[in-house]
Amino acid sequence: MSPEQLHFLQLAAQAAKDSGHLFPQVAACEAALESAFGTSEIARADNNLFGMKQHDHPIYGTHNVPTREFERGSWIIVNAEWVHYPKLSDCFADRMATLLRLARFFPHYHNAINAGSPVTYITEVSKTWSTDPKRAEKVLAIYDEMAGAWLS
Repeated sequence: MSPEQLHFLQLAAQAAKDSGHLFPQVAACEAALESAFGTSEIARADNNLFGMKQHDHPIYGTHNVPTREFERGSWIIVNAEWVHYPKLSDCFADRMATLLRLARFFPHYHNAINAGSPVTYITEVSKTWSTDPKRAEKVLAIYDEMAGAWLS
């Protein structure tokens, strides 16, 4: 892991902690995967680390950018409206608010919020959050690589 990637994870974990996220370290690893360690266009321009698409009732601004989605067994390109966040902690807070709001409709979000461990959290949330069927294992690989740094 590069020094830049490590720095991103430290910043993201602190922002997640500041927002009150249940599992800030694994949330930072999710953010790393979703945003290419903070280098994606919407991460750099919008502090949008999770690919949060604009809500029906926007609180923050909107940025239109194409994205890749895994649908019907293959990757496709679609245009999407993304949320623009003033700060990284706003992104993490909105993410948790979204999971809490949708937990009664999506059992995996309910299970994630009530998880007893970061591994269970990421395994459950990934079942619904992403179209990438390998998302959980990718996030956990980053988390495992950071295990030593989290303990120090």
